[in-house]
Amino acid sequence: MELVVAEVVLVLVVVVVVVVVVVVVVVVVVVVVVVVVVVVVVVVVVIVVVVVVVVVVVVVEVVLVVVLT
Repeated sequence: MELVVAEVVLVLVVVVVVVVVVVVVVVVVVVVVVVVVVVVVVVVVVIVVVVVVVVVVVVVEVVLVVVLT
């Protein structure tokens, strides 16, 4: 009887450890995906800001050239 109880406890411990490992892996994967998405969004925002600044500078230069000539 004690052997059966020990085996059941061992199986339960193994199941709990496996569940904890799976949960930790899923959390790590989700965190990595969120970090990658945030980095991509930041890069896209920086690219858009740079493009807008370049376009504004070019338009201002063209307007100044047209007005001053």
